[in-house]
Amino acid sequence: MRLKGADMVMECLLEQGVETVFGYPGGAILEIYDSLYKYKDKIQSILTSHEQGASHAADGYAKSTGKVGVCMATSGPGATNLVTGIATAFMDSIPIVAITVNVGLSFLGKDSFQEIDITGITMPITKHNFIVKKIEDLAPAIRKAFKIAREGRPGPVVIDITKDVTAGYGEYEKEEIDTNSNNLLLYNEENYQENLEEAVKLIEESKKPFIFVGGGIKASNASNELKIFAEKIDAPVADSLMGKGAFDGKSKRYTGMLGMHGTKASNLGVAECDLLIAIGTRFSDRVIGNSAGFASKAKIIHIDIDEAEINKNILVDLGITGDAKYILEKLNLMLKKQERKEWMEEIENLKDKYPMKYNKNVLTGPYVIEKIEECFDDNTIICTEVGQNQMWAAQYFHYKNPRQFVSSGGLGTMGYGLGAAIGAKYGNPKSRVINIAGDGCFRMNMNELATASRYNVPMIQVILNNKVLGMVRQWQTFFYEGRYSDTVLDDRVDFCKVAEGLGCKAVRVTRMDELEKALLEADSYNGPFVIECMIQEDDKVFPMVAPGKSLNDTFDQDDL
Repeated sequence: MRLKGADMVMECLLEQGVETVFGYPGGAILEIYDSLYKYKDKIQSILTSHEQGASHAADGYAKSTGKVGVCMATSGPGATNLVTGIATAFMDSIPIVAITVNVGLSFLGKDSFQEIDITGITMPITKHNFIVKKIEDLAPAIRKAFKIAREGRPGPVVIDITKDVTAGYGEYEKEEIDTNSNNLLLYNEENYQENLEEAVKLIEESKKPFIFVGGGIKASNASNELKIFAEKIDAPVADSLMGKGAFDGKSKRYTGMLGMHGTKASNLGVAECDLLIAIGTRFSDRVIGNSAGFASKAKIIHIDIDEAEINKNILVDLGITGDAKYILEKLNLMLKKQERKEWMEEIENLKDKYPMKYNKNVLTGPYVIEKIEECFDDNTIICTEVGQNQMWAAQYFHYKNPRQFVSSGGLGTMGYGLGAAIGAKYGNPKSRVINIAGDGCFRMNMNELATASRYNVPMIQVILNNKVLGMVRQWQTFFYEGRYSDTVLDDRVDFCKVAEGLGCKAVRVTRMDELEKALLEADSYNGPFVIECMIQEDDKVFPMVAPGKSLNDTFDQDDL
């Protein structure tokens, strides 16, 4: 049938099962927003306060559902405002499709009003991008974009469409799309068998194996296979920030996060293991510390969908490229049940010797996180900003479900969490969604409270207000002799009044005994609710590994 280009975009989105898009209109994208009006019974359009908020909402939607998130923006500054969110998704391998509309074809390359080469700008931070200049290329480009975003190692894709294509007419034929398939690579059984057999041999020879998992477990929906694997080889499990929830955080096998702010049990356990099995992780610098001293007593097996990650940051003894779910299924069939009582007792002793601890006499970030977990069930989705708030949420909340934790890992994007929480709520309308922010992060994109109030989104925003840039201040304390250059935020901003001015309900908590009441009030409120928690400016995140040090140099407050 013959359709206008903008209507063709809507039909292609429906093919992909898209129900919600996040964005902000403008002159160049008006045709698409006119079509969104016509298709409003089928596709919900969420108007954010800023295009960056739209990109983070698409990311939060994707992280919490496993589906492709969609955001939209007009040409020029609208498109460039998406860039931080696109880069955030790229670093964390999150499938989003960003649709932008540029000036008309005849105006391209002439420095026209609001013309920008968004495909050129985003080339280094996308899996792929398209500029569509002919209407016959429109539907194929959209279908290919979604396929690329979700297949293999997921990631963001940009589709830039010239305005005349959205206004023109062309032939459209509906296609049936299997949105449940992520088109993972097919494997040659013969080639894989040798590597799988070598992995089994290394595992059976090991006396102290340790499993380390990242976000790839969640991307491949391999949590159940991971659980079976850990039980079969009788090994402890640690995770990266992006791996939170991939393995049950309440399991006795779980040792906590690994890395700069990982638990001592995880860091020292990896330092002592004789075999490290890393699955769906890229060995970030924040995880490994000094690479020369990382897992120095161990052989390393690295399983990852992206061959480029094998031997990139850490040299390994065996690399297996492929989907984590597929490989774990194969290994679980090949492995016999094993028992490593002494090793598991050694790990349990580390957990008992080095528990997570904080000052329990005053209101602190860790106390707030623990109280949130105490008050709410395991279906609660926790979003975070970046910095101390993020680390405390990673350390003190025990995640049971793979898509329960939503945060910016690789790029570390301050201002991410609120938009992401809105996206997560639209993706999971029956789940409780809480965003945890520091005051420094919150002020960056707090305008998205207006989005939450516009649509009366029932979500909770917790602000841990220490009136400083907490993590940067912590580094200044330890490594810059207490020179607090531009990290003190002790100004006259009243976040509760800001929240109320933006249409939300808000309360301030200054004492420990006020927190539970505030959380329960927020949970019963049908709309966005802000809780500002006043904590001390010098609260720190422990344990910690200093830059350039090895994981076995982990220190906490008792070591100072």
